Amino acid sequence: MNSSRAVFLDHASLDLGDLDLAPLRLAFGELQLHVQSAAEEVAERLRGAQVAISNKVRIDAATMAATPDLKLILVAATGTNNIDLEAARKHGITVCNCQGYGTPSVAQHTLALLLALATSLPDYQAAVRAGRWQQASQFCLLDFPIMELEGKTLGLLGHGELGGAVARLAEAFGMRVLLGQLPGRPPRADRLPLSELLPQVDALTLHCPLNEQTRDMIGTAELALMKPGALLVNTARGGLVNEAALASALRSGHLGGAATDVLTQEPPRDGNPLLAADIPRLIVTPHNAWGSREARQRIVQQLADNGVAWLKDSPVRVVS
Repeated sequence: MNSSRAVFLDHASLDLGDLDLAPLRLAFGELQLHVQSAAEEVAERLRGAQVAISNKVRIDAATMAATPDLKLILVAATGTNNIDLEAARKHGITVCNCQGYGTPSVAQHTLALLLALATSLPDYQAAVRAGRWQQASQFCLLDFPIMELEGKTLGLLGHGELGGAVARLAEAFGMRVLLGQLPGRPPRADRLPLSELLPQVDALTLHCPLNEQTRDMIGTAELALMKPGALLVNTARGGLVNEAALASALRSGHLGGAATDVLTQEPPRDGNPLLAADIPRLIVTPHNAWGSREARQRIVQQLADNGVAWLKDSPVRVVS
């Protein structure tokens, strides 16, 4: 009989009441759910548990030292920056994450943002709400530029599973796709340095991790290399694009538009340069590209699969 006890510290960050948690309940002898957990509550809630499940709640060295029964941490995301991996190794705690669950959702969101920019969709919607179509002198309103993606060039920074999915969708719209060389990576013949890539693209999308090599990868100099009127979409990580530089490039009219699903601080409680009301042709979405019900259900299944595999002494998706 499976007597393992698992505690999900912040299940409301994943489940909006629309998910089937049966796979998780079947994986463990006992599953305790907490809507969210404050830092001072974590150790007490994990006391006596063998398995901790966390999306964004931090599990640090002090917590691990205070919970000697803890043997497995399941991260309900890909990123593990909320887990002290060195401490986990020291205490013999296995850490597993989830991978590839959001590819269709994020790829779809990326193209939705690109299409919205190309068609000036937010501007036209605002114009109709303001009564401008109703006052027009002819049958249509064409006050804002409309770009066809057919025949245009898309630059991709990051060509893993997600970047590849975006490339396929872009090609379905008739775009030519060029791949860029990421800073800190070994050169590849099929990747163009930024200095060669940026002047060629009509749109640029980002699908790479944030690290010391990629932080502020797209700044003032890089934005200046892009074609006048080019579009930029970031559904990867805040910090890949220098936010003040992007705001400036949009205000100056150099870029044709930009969209981001991510910011350097999330939620942006202290404000952000990209939240200023006077920035034209900018779409900001609240880090929800990954959040389709289907993607979140895949996370549930992967958490359960990770737990079952660990119980069988054959752990999968191990990061530490």
